[in-house]
Amino acid sequence: MTLLVLLAAAATPPATSAHLSPVRLFLDADIVVQVVMAGLLLASVWVWTIVVSFTLRMAGIRSRTDGYERAFWKSNHIDEFQIKYDKGELPMARVVDAGLSEWRRSVAGEVIDRDGTRQRLAQAMDSAIAQEAERLAERLNFLATVGAVAPFVGLFGTVWGIMNSFYQIGQQQNSSLAVVAPGISEALFATAIGLFAAIPAVIAYNRFSHRVDQLEARLQRFADRFHASLSRELEAQ
Repeated sequence: MTLLVLLAAAATPPATSAHLSPVRLFLDADIVVQVVMAGLLLASVWVWTIVVSFTLRMAGIRSRTDGYERAFWKSNHIDEFQIKYDKGELPMARVVDAGLSEWRRSVAGEVIDRDGTRQRLAQAMDSAIAQEAERLAERLNFLATVGAVAPFVGLFGTVWGIMNSFYQIGQQQNSSLAVVAPGISEALFATAIGLFAAIPAVIAYNRFSHRVDQLEARLQRFADRFHASLSRELEAQ
């Protein structure tokens, strides 16, 4: 019996030790601060969902684009290649489709305006490239919003919590640190959660924006090369 008592005493932390528990800080906080924390946590979860999904999406696009571009320049018949190749939701393939569609309309008449055709081909593919870049970057706006707003939302929760702590001082007529310290800790935790949501969002936004810019530049180089090929074909008409 004495051994069990000693083991239980050894396993029990001293009463004077204090551990900062995020769950306890959340549960003890004011309802307004709890709402702020919950909103920031949901925003953080959505940020990481976008980070994971966008990373996988860009990796897949890059891999399939490499294969598509290699096969494209080896093909002798672009129309047949576009039909047979499993391009899926590939930005480069849609740029090619835009160029081919404009090509067919421009050379369908009896008289071909070569200069006008070249300009329309460039405009069609440039428009397709811009549309693909916008489609890829549309979910990145949420990352930018969280990165810019989350710290201020957390600061709002902190200010509200500190106001509530000072209110408790007035109600209890006691300015002891023991009265205000728990409320201030809970309030500052809101700012910490805001930074926890904002910092990954800002880093991810900058990184992913750079990747979208890289892909857009690659599509532009591909479109320029494809435009040159179509221009040579146009001179032979």
